[in-house]
Amino acid sequence: MPKYLFMGSYTKDGVQGLLREGGTKRRQMAARALESVGGKLEAFYFAFGENDVVGIAEVPDNAGIAALSLAISSAGGFNFKTTVLLTPEEMDQAVRKEVNYSPPGR
Repeated sequence: MPKYLFMGSYTKDGVQGLLREGGTKRRQMAARALESVGGKLEAFYFAFGENDVVGIAEVPDNAGIAALSLAISSAGGFNFKTTVLLTPEEMDQAVRKEVNYSPPGR
């Protein structure tokens, strides 16, 4: 199953909700949201810096993670970003593919 790195930052309203509910509740909500699109929460951490939350999830397809991103982002409490993760084996497949490309000006 494809894996995704998710990260993001809380809005003011999101921070207020976190203060009321606590971190464990947010992790539980993330797990439930992922399960609703057929996914699974693999890791969930709070962080300092640009991102307040980072995690890794398995989701069956891009449509599932997109649906999750839309639902979370539209709620307004969290700015959600995702990155598709590739296994070393997938990278091996990528480097063996022949691509017909030339840079601009050549």
